[in-house]
Amino acid sequence: MSNNAPPPIRFTTQKAFASRLTLATLTGRPIHISQIRPSSPTSPGLAPHEISLLRLLEAVTNGSTIEISYTGTILVYRPGLITGSAPGSGASGGVIRHEIAAACTRGVSYFLIPLCLLAPFSKAPINVLFTGPGVITSATPAGDVSADTVRTAILPLYAKFGISNNIELRILRRSNPGSRGKGGAGEIQLVFGHQVRLPKTLHLLNGGRIKRIRGVAYCTGVPASNNARMIEAARGILNPMTVDTYIFSDVSGAPYLVSNDKRNPNIKSKTGIGFGLSLVAESSTGCLYSADAVSPPSGGVPPEDLGQQCAHQLLESVAAGGAVPLIAASTVLTLMAMSSEDVGRVQIGKDIISTEQIVGLGRDMKAFGMSGWGFRETTDEENDLVVSVVGRGVGNVGRKIT
Repeated sequence: MSNNAPPPIRFTTQKAFASRLTLATLTGRPIHISQIRPSSPTSPGLAPHEISLLRLLEAVTNGSTIEISYTGTILVYRPGLITGSAPGSGASGGVIRHEIAAACTRGVSYFLIPLCLLAPFSKAPINVLFTGPGVITSATPAGDVSADTVRTAILPLYAKFGISNNIELRILRRSNPGSRGKGGAGEIQLVFGHQVRLPKTLHLLNGGRIKRIRGVAYCTGVPASNNARMIEAARGILNPMTVDTYIFSDVSGAPYLVSNDKRNPNIKSKTGIGFGLSLVAESSTGCLYSADAVSPPSGGVPPEDLGQQCAHQLLESVAAGGAVPLIAASTVLTLMAMSSEDVGRVQIGKDIISTEQIVGLGRDMKAFGMSGWGFRETTDEENDLVVSVVGRGVGNVGRKIT
């Protein structure tokens, strides 16, 4: 059996780490990643959030093998079948409990977005509870979006591929980045119960005009007046654009962490203190554009500045053009490649398609045996391109077997 296994696809450095692991799991191709932070004097090799992602993939698959070198700079990943929360696959009561360590500096969206891509192709529904001292539900300085943005701007896009039933993201306990941007002690549960044989072919060629703006202002462990100040500043910029603007306010207490001091084991300390804002603009054709802003762990940024910053980021996302923003482009293009053997088309802004993230995704897809992308100019928008993607037609291997 081992002689017939395909050779691993070789990559270098930790760039696009989560995306490459996701593509490997979807296609069933093993990968070999080398030179993972080899020159770092303090922490070479895999970072805590990358190790946590590997543990998550191992939990939702059956038969995956992970080999890590002694220094942690080389990884060999051989994916197994995506089983989700099927009985006997590590789930307790139908729920996989994934604990994130306190050293994690990435937001929970770093784990949610790849997991959502795997969920439609799972053998059974996926139900994962993210817990532990390292769960950050807000946006992060590292560039991760908030859990609110995943819920309101990314998950609704799955309906365009015929995936819309029994999908829910529950924010059970909010948290912001803790001291030095590490940890937050939040709690998130993802329920993804709509599995398909093949996603529908997508044709999304009109971004439309913005008709409404929604958002969530949140604060943990700080006065609720911070939310009101953020909302007022954001509405001052957005109201002239559209009158249908509503921003919800969510106030919660800061999570508590048990002290590691052996002399005082009963002492608890607050963590994940801060505030942030998530905005989503919806167009007349159902396209979604989003923006996130969060207070830095060191503090010092007034809520008014944060509200204005988030509003300006939302306007920039809309101005970038296309029917898909940057944060959702990878998800849409990956689902198009995994759909039936037909040509799907989506309109994307030139500034988005030329980013390092999307260019690297196209190259990685080609390495995994997927079709290349076709481009053509649009007739109505000079800053947009129509991207054509031919579906691979592999789909859900688990549903083939059952």
